[in-house]
Order: sequence, then structure tokens, then C-alpha cells
Amino acid sequence: MSEHPLTTGFNLVIKILKLSEAKAMLNKRNQQNTVDLQDKVAKIIDAVRDEGDSALSRFSLEFDGFRPESEDFRVSEEEIRQSLSKVEKSFIDALEKAAENIKTYHQKQLQNSWIDLARDGVMLGQIIRPLNRVGIYVPGGKASYPSSVLMNAIPAMVAGVKEIAMVTPPGKDGQIDPHTLAAAAIAGVTEVYALGGAQAVAALAYGTGNIRRVDKITGPGNRYVTMAKRLVFGLVDIDMLAGPSEILVIADSSAKPEFIAADLLSQAEHDEMAAVILITPDRELANRVNNQIEIQLETLDKREIAKMALKNFGGIIISGNLDEAVEISNSLSPEHLELMVEEPFSLLGKIKSAGAIFLGQYTPEPVGDYMAGPNHVLPTNGTARFSSPLGVDQFIRRSSVLYYDRDALNREAPDIIKLAEMEGLGAHARSVSIRLE
Repeated sequence: MSEHPLTTGFNLVIKILKLSEAKAMLNKRNQQNTVDLQDKVAKIIDAVRDEGDSALSRFSLEFDGFRPESEDFRVSEEEIRQSLSKVEKSFIDALEKAAENIKTYHQKQLQNSWIDLARDGVMLGQIIRPLNRVGIYVPGGKASYPSSVLMNAIPAMVAGVKEIAMVTPPGKDGQIDPHTLAAAAIAGVTEVYALGGAQAVAALAYGTGNIRRVDKITGPGNRYVTMAKRLVFGLVDIDMLAGPSEILVIADSSAKPEFIAADLLSQAEHDEMAAVILITPDRELANRVNNQIEIQLETLDKREIAKMALKNFGGIIISGNLDEAVEISNSLSPEHLELMVEEPFSLLGKIKSAGAIFLGQYTPEPVGDYMAGPNHVLPTNGTARFSSPLGVDQFIRRSSVLYYDRDALNREAPDIIKLAEMEGLGAHARSVSIRLE
């Protein structure tokens, strides 16, 4: 694969990179020192496991600046219902429309149980059952993310999960934003707790006096939350270890530079650690995108955050052609991939790994965040090469079903015994042979 650096005379807001430099940049982002963080989070988890609700109260005051009146933490059903009247009707309408789209999309992922007459005297099958109880983590405190409520709760609801417990950090007044609570009401969340951070993850994993343990924890959070999910995995299941957001845009000369700049900034404003990359064979387009980024930054509320993301983890790669651009993208396996090219469907079959793929000039990444229907909880940090978006599959269990009649066992017993004896497992062999006597 060739590399095509670009030397220009204009003020670069986002760097021109070689592929090797882009990979080094992303590796640096992913190689954070986690030793101290792991130790801190482990102590929080141990305290919640050993002390329960009293540890949660202590950590809420320490980390969230909120002292609960009791150690219940649970938001009443009445407060959740009242949230629907505390927000704009237009917001409720948009939320309900998004919820319906998300539900419709995820219903197509449902699997069926099945039983099959595999061969004479043998029946095999699979039973699909939902998880009993799941916990979803929704970021909160200084901001509100109702879309995250929908994306985590609705696939669980579609899968048939009966109990969905949501944790989200409150503001310093101890209150949860009514927009978040309204989303919980619409999405079918059955319990809400004003609790955040690693301590909330520990409470879901171990259970406390007031919070019952769950089978699985999903949802994004800060690095403390992510580390806590890593440490409790095995005691409970988790969805993924999500990192900072990222977007990669492949564009040709047909793309509008103002669209590309806006889409790159839509991710850069998330976090100083967000990664934003443009790959294009058009050098002039690269120049124009850079100019547009500079212009649009001036009107961005979160421009300081975006500037840091662009400076540290932003870049433009000049490819030889679009096929090479796709090859580069596949090697990076981005969370969000936009194909802003004249014929996006011609490239779709060549994309091997990406969390979500957005086709054409009029499918910006935010349509996936809020309205289209596919899940916005996506693999990051290159993990799209082996993992998938959050979906119904993550909220079910599969049980295998086996039935042999006597003739079928007699017919296959010699082979079973041979394999068991080769592995030195005599009791396995006898378990079969004793039925032949």
C-alpha cells in the first residue's frame, strides 16, 4: 500500500498524515496507562461488594457531589411518569419516532428456537430465551443522553428481557434530567437509579441491599466505568469496552467539503480523545475540507474540545484511489464509516470491518445516533474487526437441545467411545458403553 503525504502552504487545522502516522496516532490513543486506574477502580468495586449501599452513598458524595437523603437511590415511578410532562412535546414526539424506528430495526434481529430431525433417531435443536435482568449505564451528570437510553433499553425489551435497571449519575442537586427520564419511560426501563461511575457498575454486578444484581451490563461511560465493566466481566456479562468516539470519511471529488467538515466536527465535539480521519484521493478536496473546518470551528459551542481532538487525533490521508482508501479503512476498522462518494454502493461490498456504514452525501453520522434505527452503541478502537454493534443477540441465551433414541446411540456408540478413549477419558466412554450392555 503506497503512502501519499501532502505538503501545503495553508494553515492546517487537521494534519495531513501518512497511513503509518495515522496508525501510530490511533495506537497512542488506545495505549493509555491503566495500571493506576485499575487499582483505583478495583478499590471502589471491593468497597461496594463488601459494604453495599453505605459505600454507594459515600462515593456519591465524593465523586458526584450528591448526598442522597436515603440509601435507596431509586427514582420513583411517579417521577419517571411526571418527566413526560416536564419536557417539550416536540421532544417527546421525536423520541417516540426514534423509539419506533429502533424497535422496528431490532425486531428483524430476533431469532427463533428450533428442533430438527438431524438423522434417524436423533433430534437436535436450539432454545432461545431472553436474559432475566439487565443493567444499562447511561452517562449523565453535566449532560443528558436520552438517545443512549433508547439504544440500550429497546433491544433488551425486544429480546424479551423483563427487568431493565438503568443507572445514571445525577446532578449535584441529586436530580436526573427529565429528558433522560422521559426516554426511560418510553423505552420500557423498569427501574432507574440516580447513581453513576464505577460504583454503579459494581452495584449492578454484585447487588446491594437496595439494588439487585443483574445478568449483564451495557452502555457507554467514562474510563472509570469502562474499567469497572472490564473488572466485573465474568461475574456478569458486558456488551463491550467502548472507547472514545471515532469517525472515518472516505470522499471523492463529488463530496461537499462543508458536509465533510461538519461530520468530522460532529465527532470531534464529543471528547478530546475522539478520532476523526478523512481519506481521499483528491488533494484539492483535502484543502477545502481543512478550510471548512477552520470556518465551522468558530461557531461551535464545544470548539475547544473539538480543537484538542483535531490536534491530537485528527488527520487526512491522501490515497492513490478509492480502492486504496477502502483498504486503509479496513485496516483501521472504524466505529463510524461514511462513504461520501459518487457511487457509495459500489464500495459497500468492499468494506470488511466497520461498526456502522453511512452511504452517500445525505446520511450523516447523527442520523444513526438518533433516528434511523440501527444501534449507536458500536465497537471502537479498531475492535470492529471482531465485534458488532449492540443488538438483540446480546440480550438472549441459547440452549442446545439433544435427543438420541436407543438405536441411534447404539449406531454411533463405537465412534463416541473411540474419541473418548483417545482423550483418556474412560468414564466418558463407560457412560456410553454401559447403555449397550
